[in-house]
Amino acid sequence: MRRHSASVTFIGKLKLTGFALLWLTAIQLQSAAQAPAPPAGAATTEAKTASYFDSIKNSPLEVYAFLREMPKGGDLHMHLSGTVYAESFIEWAATQSNICVDPTTFGLVTCDGNANKPPASRALTDGVLYRRMLYSMSMLNWDKSGLSGHDQFFDAFAKFGSASDTPRFGDMVAEVAKRAVSERVSYLEIMLTPDNGKSRAAGRSLDWLSDDQLAKLTSADLNAFFAKKREELLAGGIVQPISPGTTSAVQETKANLDQLETRLRQLLNCADSSKASPACQLPIRYVYQVARLNAPREAFAQMVGAMEIMKAEPRVVALNLVQPEDARSAMVNFSLQMKMLDYLHSVAEYKSGNVTLHAGELAPGLVPPEGLRFHIRDSVQQGHAKRIGHGVGVMYEDKPYDLLREMAAKRVLVEVCLTSNDGILGVRGKEHPLPLYLKFGVPVALATDDLGISRSEMTREYAKAVSDHGLDYRQLKRLARNSLEHAFIGGGSLWRDASRFLPVTVCQSALQSATPSAACQSYLNANARAKLQLELEKSFAQFEKSCCGDSTK
Repeated sequence: MRRHSASVTFIGKLKLTGFALLWLTAIQLQSAAQAPAPPAGAATTEAKTASYFDSIKNSPLEVYAFLREMPKGGDLHMHLSGTVYAESFIEWAATQSNICVDPTTFGLVTCDGNANKPPASRALTDGVLYRRMLYSMSMLNWDKSGLSGHDQFFDAFAKFGSASDTPRFGDMVAEVAKRAVSERVSYLEIMLTPDNGKSRAAGRSLDWLSDDQLAKLTSADLNAFFAKKREELLAGGIVQPISPGTTSAVQETKANLDQLETRLRQLLNCADSSKASPACQLPIRYVYQVARLNAPREAFAQMVGAMEIMKAEPRVVALNLVQPEDARSAMVNFSLQMKMLDYLHSVAEYKSGNVTLHAGELAPGLVPPEGLRFHIRDSVQQGHAKRIGHGVGVMYEDKPYDLLREMAAKRVLVEVCLTSNDGILGVRGKEHPLPLYLKFGVPVALATDDLGISRSEMTREYAKAVSDHGLDYRQLKRLARNSLEHAFIGGGSLWRDASRFLPVTVCQSALQSATPSAACQSYLNANARAKLQLELEKSFAQFEKSCCGDSTK
């Protein structure tokens, strides 16, 4: 693995120019924003709510009840299959005659006539089998499994079988959406592979250089190689079908998302206003997940596929690299994958393509020390990530304070998944860098990651931020606001200054008025982000107005 001393040294020597100046400005704004001036008439309600929250911070049950009703903005980091509870997978599998249970792993498998593999339907009447399946497919009682939290977590994904295949996507999103709305989450970005493996398949046909050959190429020659392979992919399965009668990755994505949303609307009764679920109104976008453990040619093909899909399909808003960051192939190919993303960023038509990356989902001992030193930095500088998922290993990177300042200056948001970090890595409390991100003015939002496997929910992520890190009401409110400010939903922001939550001029009075002005409404109609943000502010105002009445009787 290579070191990155040159760029780090340069950044470290900056005084009041470049990143250092931007960081100083960010810190000043952050400090000023710790107690932003609220809209007229709201000061007393926010203060009352904050004071009440302070009075219950040492009562976990009261904190949970409070946070359950608190508006939470968006969940920006969630994997579709890992977000569904095991109970649902078992119920769905039980309706399919071709799905059985592996008697060794207690995961779902295709029936093959083996009498030792009971049909999945048996779990509905066999309490012991049902319970063992729950344990196998989640973190429930994982400490008794004989596995580490890390292995129990990642092994669970292989247990869902065909119950989590593309035809079930609509059912899965319906579960996720209903739970989100019940917790006052107002926006979702869900990671999935929407092209049914078409991009990856296109990558398998590429002539590719060996690792040694790639290592000998200059940067210019490597980019020329990537450019050639990109052109081959566009004509060979990603934009153009490989052969007549087949679909390209772009076409497959559109068809699969249409199928997903048709099923979703059916399950939510969206066509019947008298029965429609509130989740029908929940904005949902999708993040194309690139499997970082795939062979390099396949990972590259998925990256190209993601960029092309984002151009053609507005429901897909970003790409992300998924799978265990500590796996051997992930560690070996990390730098090459960042070079791939760097090349794609240089392609003019991909400049606007959003990238959010799992990076720093690592802890000492999980990988050799040198493996901790550059993943987040390279994801920001070479991967052009606008957001970082997890970021737990930030203080183990080379020159971590410079990195924190750079992230603050570039406004790179960290998607913090506290329950996941605890269960997988054993990183919790004082070992978690959340307070450092806040201290350095790095934007942060809480996320659930894989709440089905972790047996969690967004409310508990907020509660954990309170119990583990002592966050107060205004800090939690800022995290919720951050989630929408850094969402990939598109459009302009409600805030001309997101650090102090100062509205754009055209909507200057919108926070005080029940009805936005005609000019403001026109702005909201043209900017989905701003519309969501104003709805969140209205939700906060109502929450704070009604807060704490029952609790003080």
